[in-house]
Amino acid sequence: MKRRLFIGVLGNRNSGKSTTWNTLFGATVRTGRHTRTLALYGGECVEVFLVSGSPEERQLYAGDILDDQDCRIVLCSIQYIETGRRTLDYAAEGDFDIFVQWLNPGRSDAGENYDRLGLVPWLVGHGATVSMRNGKEPPRERTEQIRQFIYGWAKSRQLTFACP
Repeated sequence: MKRRLFIGVLGNRNSGKSTTWNTLFGATVRTGRHTRTLALYGGECVEVFLVSGSPEERQLYAGDILDDQDCRIVLCSIQYIETGRRTLDYAAEGDFDIFVQWLNPGRSDAGENYDRLGLVPWLVGHGATVSMRNGKEPPRERTEQIRQFIYGWAKSRQLTFACP
C-alpha cells in the first residue's frame, strides 16, 4: 500500500486544469507553500497540497516544488507536453499512488487529441489510474470524480477528519 497519493490533471494549455481545482475547492486557488483543507463528504475533510500552475508552465521540476512537502495527498496540474513526463516520473519514482485525469479535449482544443506522447500506456504501465474527461463540459462531474477518488483513498488510510 502506497503512503502518498498524487492526483494529476493533465491537459494542453488552457484546457481547464485550473478551473478543475477552483471548482474542487469552491474558490480560486493557487499553489501555496502550505497544505490546505479539502472538504469531502458528510463534514469530513482532508489535508492536501496543491500545485495549481503546472511545473512545466512555470519551468520548474516537480521535485523542486514537492521534495520538502510531506503532505500525504498532492494535487498537481500537468501540461501535456514532453516535459510533463518529468512530473509523472517524479510521482512514479516516489511512494505515490497515481490518479491522472486527462482533459481531452481541453476547453480550448479544437477536438479530441491522439496521445502522441504515449502517456496513457506509460501511466497504466506504472500502475496509475487514468481517466479521460471532456474539458469543454462543465467541471462539476470531473471534480466529483476526483473528490470521490480522494475520499476513498484517504478514508481507507484514516486520513479524514471533521471539517473545522
